[in-house]
Amino acid sequence: MADRKAASFVHLRVKSAYSLLEGAVRPKELADLAKDNAMPAVAVTDTNNLFGVFEISETLAKKGVQPIVGCLVSAELTPTQPSASASRPKPPGLPLLVQSARGYENLSKLLSAAYLEAQPGDWPHVDLSGLEKHAEGLIALTGGPGGPLNQLLAAGQPEAGENLLLKLKAIFGDRLYTELQRHGLPEERAVEDTLLELAYTHGIPIVATNDVHFGKEHMYKAHDALMCIADGTFVSQQERRRLTREHRFKSAAEMTAQFADLPEAIENTLEIARRCAFRPKKRDPILPKFEPESGLSPADELRAQAEAGLKRRLAEHGMFADEKVYRDRLEFELGVIIRMDFPGYFLIVSDFMKWTRSQSIPVGVRGSGATSLVAWSLDITNLDPIRFGLLFERFLNPERISMPDFDIDFCQERRDEVVRYVQQKYGEDRVAHIMALGSLQARAAVRDVGRVLQMPLGLVDRIAKMIPNPPGHPVSMKEAMEGEPRLQAIKEEEPIARDLFNIVEKIEGLYRHSSTHPAGVVIGDRPLNEIVPLYRDPRSDMPVTQFDYEDAEKSGLVKFDFLGLKTLTVIAKAEELLKK
Repeated sequence: MADRKAASFVHLRVKSAYSLLEGAVRPKELADLAKDNAMPAVAVTDTNNLFGVFEISETLAKKGVQPIVGCLVSAELTPTQPSASASRPKPPGLPLLVQSARGYENLSKLLSAAYLEAQPGDWPHVDLSGLEKHAEGLIALTGGPGGPLNQLLAAGQPEAGENLLLKLKAIFGDRLYTELQRHGLPEERAVEDTLLELAYTHGIPIVATNDVHFGKEHMYKAHDALMCIADGTFVSQQERRRLTREHRFKSAAEMTAQFADLPEAIENTLEIARRCAFRPKKRDPILPKFEPESGLSPADELRAQAEAGLKRRLAEHGMFADEKVYRDRLEFELGVIIRMDFPGYFLIVSDFMKWTRSQSIPVGVRGSGATSLVAWSLDITNLDPIRFGLLFERFLNPERISMPDFDIDFCQERRDEVVRYVQQKYGEDRVAHIMALGSLQARAAVRDVGRVLQMPLGLVDRIAKMIPNPPGHPVSMKEAMEGEPRLQAIKEEEPIARDLFNIVEKIEGLYRHSSTHPAGVVIGDRPLNEIVPLYRDPRSDMPVTQFDYEDAEKSGLVKFDFLGLKTLTVIAKAEELLKK
């Protein structure tokens, strides 16, 4: 345990588990490491994403560690020659740290543009003009060995490097720091003197960082295998991407000793931490603006549509109780909806449900939404809740403040038509899918690790098949070992299998890939890149939030479920065939 006096150094370059198949530091582990090392703050700079910003910030804050929000943004800052090869090399990375709410919004805009404006097949990246527009509230580091400055110097282009440094200084002013790293790599030693000379010549402060990819040294071997999984290489390969044991979470004492000749580089980490006082907070729901053609307010429009709709429904379907029961229930529900400020939500759902039915697209609503008489009156549901004695409080309860949530199923083949209608109505820049993250589960991890260790396929297959894979409840390696004695026997009898088991236990649960939530869509009242960072899923032509549904909700976005259901498609086909 480190001395409880606050450490004299803070890490500004940590890649968490949210740097997919690249970082291996889980949020709780990071909080414990920072706390145990008495570091008052720590910055996470995941590559081109803010996927974990809420979980990481909340986890660190609970441990009394100041979270510094950041990102390693791919940046193409110098003119590039057209490449003859099919794929261009990945652009160098520029670490950006958030100082304020304005800086967070600017970082969200930069990341969104990096993905949404990239040409097909190109790496997501920002350029100098983007940085110029969105630099306010951000601190920039020059990037270490993987950064644009070091790469120019390493390529023997000191003049181009100096020009780039001056351009960055013109953009960021006193918020630019020359970054120094010492992992014992030849490419670091080769340019350090030139970096220092440029920094002192142009009055740009220096800062020491360690490019943290994993927590403690015992994780090195597992992290090396993780990189092989990402790159499709083998552990035994000579020519492949590698890190060193130095890419761990070092203590302040280790870093201070390593930079004993440049104490200001250590002190400046604390100065940067003091300049970054922002962390994302939960926002109230931001509902898209529904502007009724009648010119009424959303509350008055909701009341007018609900009363007219109830009258029509009762005329069509008859009453299963006294009319006063219906009127009183409608008045009660409207009171709750208006008091909770949700008229816009009901009007939006009603609008696209009416459009869906007008286009003969099969649609249905599941869950507690069916308890609402207002929803029935607005043609959202097709079920009279009074007839079946359903309680509205199951859906919306003033005692428990939460967003209403209609679970809506659409015909799988025509769901996209509804999403396109919503995009056209509210604006393409205000509608996005919600992201989902997939993680390495024990069975799949066994196959991945077995491949990179070049183990016999038969043995890997035998081990994988012994790990249960029940839907919805992934079994961990530890649980599998406890429940299956044959796995323990293989571990004891096969020396090569020991490595496999040890590595899988260390990397299972780490995030492997990002994808699109099967149903969740968010609609904003302004361009979404002003609220959350966006990215592009290659399989979708629509933007995707960089947050899952929980974090999108914390950012204030309201989720609408548009689930494509095969059963509805089958029913529609059956009806079509019956008519024929």
